[in-house]
Formats: sequence, structure tokens, C-alpha cells
Amino acid sequence: MVRSIKNLKKVKRKSKGSRNGAGASSSSVPSMPAKVWQPGVDKLDEGEELQCDPSAYNSLHAFHIGWPCLSFDIVRDSLGLVRTEFPHTVYLVAGTQAEKASWNSIGIFKISNVSGKRRELLPNKPETDDADMDSDSSDNDEDSEDEEDGGSKAPILQLRKVAHEGCINRIRAMQQNSHICASWSDSGHVQIWDFSSHLNTLAESEAEVSQGESSVFNQAPLMKFKHKDEGYAIDWSPLVPGRLLSGDCKNFIHLWEPSSGTSWNVDAAPFVGHSASVEDLQWSPTEPHVFASSSVDGNIAIWDVRSGKSPAAYFKAHNADVNVISWNRLASCMLASGCDDGTFSIRDLRLLKEDDSVVAHFEYHKHPITSIEWSPHEASTLAVSSSDNQLTIWDLSLEKDEEEEAEFKAKTKEQVNAPEDLPPQLLFVHQGQKDLKELHWHAQIPGMVVSTAADGFNILMPSNIQTTLPSDVAA
Repeated sequence: MVRSIKNLKKVKRKSKGSRNGAGASSSSVPSMPAKVWQPGVDKLDEGEELQCDPSAYNSLHAFHIGWPCLSFDIVRDSLGLVRTEFPHTVYLVAGTQAEKASWNSIGIFKISNVSGKRRELLPNKPETDDADMDSDSSDNDEDSEDEEDGGSKAPILQLRKVAHEGCINRIRAMQQNSHICASWSDSGHVQIWDFSSHLNTLAESEAEVSQGESSVFNQAPLMKFKHKDEGYAIDWSPLVPGRLLSGDCKNFIHLWEPSSGTSWNVDAAPFVGHSASVEDLQWSPTEPHVFASSSVDGNIAIWDVRSGKSPAAYFKAHNADVNVISWNRLASCMLASGCDDGTFSIRDLRLLKEDDSVVAHFEYHKHPITSIEWSPHEASTLAVSSSDNQLTIWDLSLEKDEEEEAEFKAKTKEQVNAPEDLPPQLLFVHQGQKDLKELHWHAQIPGMVVSTAADGFNILMPSNIQTTLPSDVAA
């Protein structure tokens, strides 16, 4: 398992002219022809550097809130269920990993003016560096207006902080009532918070708040429960408002049932089935009483809360720790899992009894998988982050098509040949963040992914993701 952030330090304001994002530290155009560079395979010679290709993104922005955050969640808002026009506005909650326990806080923040533009996969003319959309939220000198880019290039960060004793291992916002959030502390406490007042203040305000000007509010949680040990696994039910699961490093899973809008009953008798730490939990998207768990013991368990405290199904999923799982909400038979050895697998749960449920297995990443999540808009697409500092996006419906590749090369007049061992399902590779920890798709903005790492957050919208969206959404 890989949990803590390496080389913990507070992120400082970047100097004027510096760039943050997908790998580029210089805006100069490379003199040599572009080539496909494979992370973990190809090496950089002395004096060489990777450069971000802005034409690969419809939007790319970077920001931070001070201390690095191991976990965050996207807060659902009332700005529209499906939003495709720039600029965008995003609400997030995140928990810090500060040097001292008393310095930690939960950040509730609004990122507005997220600019970008929809790019053609086959551009009529070459893109230039003028189209670079990579920016840091603190670089206010880059806020020149550009109508084509959907507004100013610099996003506006508005931040409110709530004091939190101890580091936040994981934080999740309730889908049905997004102002209600649950946090896992390294002190062993799971707490539930009501952030409605902070979100309302952010919604009504347009003023940018710098890191130093943001005061820390002292607020009592709605509910607090102490596990026998700290943990990382937590998940709200997508079907039953207020129903929550929390799992700890002592392999205990507790069920929280709401007794009112502001209180919960926590079952003191835990679900026990794993022989080691419970790393992740996922409720079924279709069955309100069913959930899945993954563990350091290499197994995945399927549970039914109506059938006692033992798993209904239990199977070996990987040869090492199963760090993360994601249950596909558009194809509920599909469960994805990411392992400490860098592999990730897709299972068809309908085939569990046949002992051959793996429908796809990938060994692209060479370091631990830290996050995995299915797209909320396309059933065959998922995003993966790894300790190898890569965020990858995959479309499982893709297959190698030599005729299509030849046609594409003819149209683009490109002579770059992709490596033969590159999986055809690999849709996109994002780099530039150090020690990636977690990612989430934005459920209301098709194609948008947000990620957190030791050096801050990225908001990205790959330009080729639009091809996987339904026509009525991609328009």
C-alpha cells in the first residue's frame, strides 16, 4: 500500500513565468521531431526535458491550497447537470496532510473561470504555444481575456478552511446532499460535517482569496466515531441518502445508518472477512444492501448487509495489496481494481461463480495504483493514477485497427509510430504531477478529471475524450 505523501512540505507560490502542469518547464518549441515517449521505459538524456503539448488538452490548469492533500472529492452543485461550455466552475472539498497535526484543515473551495476550448482531433493548422492553457491559480498576470478560450486563462480560487485535528486520510461528499461530507482521520476518527454555510458563502462571493488571507474556522462535526485503528476506506451509498461505510486498518468495516438529517447510528458489530487492512469500499450502484471491499490481503469481498457480518463472495483479486476499487455505475456488472504491484483488472461480477471473472488485465503501470474510477458518462472508460506520476485514461472498447491508423497518419501527415507494446485501450497519458494520490471525474462536466498530488491539484480535459461521449453531450 502507498498512502503517505513523500517529502512532505507546504507548496509555495510559484515564481512569475514558471509553469505547472503536464511536464513542461519551458515554452520553447522543440527543434527535433516529436516522438512517442514512454514513461518508465524511455530515459531523458542530460539537457533533455519533457514538454507539455497544449493541443492534447481542451483545458489544463493547476492550483494548490497550501499543504498537500491525500484525498479530495468533487461537490455536486446546482449549476447544471451536463455542462459543456467554457468557462466552468467547480466546487471541491479536500483534506490536508500537514507537518503538525494541529495545522491540518478541510478545505472547501470554489474554482471559477476554468477556461479552455474544444480542439479538433485533426487541426486545420498547427497549434502554437499561444494556445497554451496551462496556468497556476496564483499567476494573476496571465488573466488576459481570450474569447476563444472561454474567458480569462487564470482560474479564480475561493477557499474556506475548517480546522481538523490530524491528517485527513480520505474525504467524501454525499451524492444526494453534497454539503454533507465524511472524513477519515489518522487519529482513527471518522467524522461527518455540514459545510452548507461555507458552500453558500462561496456561491455568493466572487472575490479571490489568497492562501494567507483565508482564515480557519472552528466547527464541530455532526457526528464522530472512533475506530480501533485509523483507516482509508469510506463510501456513501448512491441509492440510500446518508448510508455510509467506513473500513479501518484492523480489517473492520462499520455501517452507518442515518437516524435523521444530522445524526447516524453506527453498528458497533463490524463486518469481518478480510485478514488485513481494508483499503477501499464501494457500494453497488443498483443494489442498496450490497457493497464491495478490497484489502491488503489481496482479496475482494462482496457483502450483503441483510445476510450477517460475513461476505457473500470472497476471491483472490491480485498478488499484492488491492489498494483501490471502483464499481461501474453505467455497467453495474463491472468492477475495477488497482494493485500495489502496478496492475489493474476489470471483472465481470456475473462470472464470479465460473472462477473466470477477469475480462481485462493491464500491466502498463510499474508502480502502485493509487486511484481508479469509472467515467460517469461512458461505460467503457476509466481513469487510473499511479505512484509512477502518471494519470492514464483507458477506453476498454478500443481495439487495434491498422487501417484506421494508416488513415489517421495520412490525414495528419504524421510519421510518429506508436510502440507495438502500447495497449490500444490506452487513450491518454497525463504527467507533470509528483506523487499522484487520487483522481475523480466531474459528474456534471463531461470529460473533466481532477487529480491531487504532493505538489497540488490539476484540472484537465483531454481533447480526445470528447469522442467517447454520446453525440448529444459532445455537441
